[in-house]
Amino acid sequence: MIVQIENYILGALQALFDTWGWYGVVAMMIFENATGITPSEIILGLAGWFLLSTHGQPFSMVFLGGLYAAIGSIIGASITYWVSRLGGRPLIDRIAAWVRIDPALLLRAEQLFQRWGPKIVLFGRLVPGVRTLISIPAGLARMPFPQFALATFAGAYGWCTLLIGLGYFLGYEWERFSALFKQYALAVGLIVAALFLAWLAGRELWYRYLARTHTRSEYNEE
Repeated sequence: MIVQIENYILGALQALFDTWGWYGVVAMMIFENATGITPSEIILGLAGWFLLSTHGQPFSMVFLGGLYAAIGSIIGASITYWVSRLGGRPLIDRIAAWVRIDPALLLRAEQLFQRWGPKIVLFGRLVPGVRTLISIPAGLARMPFPQFALATFAGAYGWCTLLIGLGYFLGYEWERFSALFKQYALAVGLIVAALFLAWLAGRELWYRYLARTHTRSEYNEE
């Protein structure tokens, strides 16, 4: 049954990409980021395979493909953001119940946003299970939209480019690609998030050091 489902997905996406090219990728990423239903791992991995590898495109095209996918991501995420911002918690609760979003996942996204604020919108895009939901607490908290859009685009571009690149190299070995991603996606996402948090902490310590040095300098001058 699983093999049949994968074959159906492969055929459907190949037909979509053959007809619409990167516009099909943009459309799929809009839908994925707005609903969280279609896994970007499959969409982007197959895009790297079908649209680049099989056509003999150079690896540099991966970065252009990441741009197309990131544009679709920001459009889809913006839909979720504005639905959350304008509809508020009651509408989100009704939608979550209708599409059967796990309340624990939504609560986790809200807790992360409350703890890290706008920063989670950036690196949360690299963490499976969080990336499509983080737009909800951002909208509920009325995070400034330009800030949300910039952070979303930056995180989505990194995520999309990575997956398209993996598809470019491993597309012909779809089963291997699928198995590898299922096994390591969460770990890689958490590592990237941890590195980003470490960078934020280091930057904060550096700013504090500069502030103390500046204060001492002013004190000595007096």
